[in-house]
Amino acid sequence: MLDYGLDVSEVNRDLAVPDLVAEGDELDALVSAHDDWTAPTPAAGWTIAHQIAHLAVADANVLIAIRTPGTFATVLKQAEAAGPRAADLDAEEGAAKPRSALLNEWRSGRAELATALRDIPLDQSFPWFGSDLTATLMVPLRLMETWAHGQDIYDTLGVAHPPTARLRHVAALGVAGVGLSFYAAQLPIPTAPFRVELTGPDGAVWVWGPDDAAQRVRGSALDFCLRVTQRRSLADTDLTADGHDAWFWLENARVFL
Repeated sequence: MLDYGLDVSEVNRDLAVPDLVAEGDELDALVSAHDDWTAPTPAAGWTIAHQIAHLAVADANVLIAIRTPGTFATVLKQAEAAGPRAADLDAEEGAAKPRSALLNEWRSGRAELATALRDIPLDQSFPWFGSDLTATLMVPLRLMETWAHGQDIYDTLGVAHPPTARLRHVAALGVAGVGLSFYAAQLPIPTAPFRVELTGPDGAVWVWGPDDAAQRVRGSALDFCLRVTQRRSLADTDLTADGHDAWFWLENARVFL
């Protein structure tokens, strides 16, 4: 993973960690009310159980990175050996466990992770895939993943996923992912600034970038988050853009490689 270049001044850990906990609790309430986790989700080959297993493994890996950073090299080597199927293999292993065992593992893991991310010094870095990170960036990253994989489950169950102010964390990562989107497309990263104006769930407008930027993106915060996490196609959102680079960004938007 590349360095997101996120303006960490926007992240208040005292507020972000409770948001991470709330995001996990909301998804927990949904999946714990359903006994059958074998339904296929939009992710090819992944059931609800695979989605929860993926979140549990990622949480466990962050705990390893924080608690025993010297042993995280083993996690990296295992992922490298598995290649492109690393996430699939981890999800398959977790999905094979009894539903109750996987649910308890995910619950305990995310509770431990919230405590670890709350207590670690803000300036203390730990290893991750591609670069060292701090809690200031890892908290919104875990929230983003929880929300995005949760969206897959909401879609599978045909349940509405009400947007909350927590989307601000996901949107901030999406804005910071402009360079990542161009990098993934093997194109030069634009040097001109972007202006992003998103309407949050309460009607407030969230703004990034200078007012006079020629490259501009507008729309709902929900649709922007669905797009940058690649949960919706651009055509299925209300997003609009001014400028060639802004359109290209929306067409290729991402917050992960």
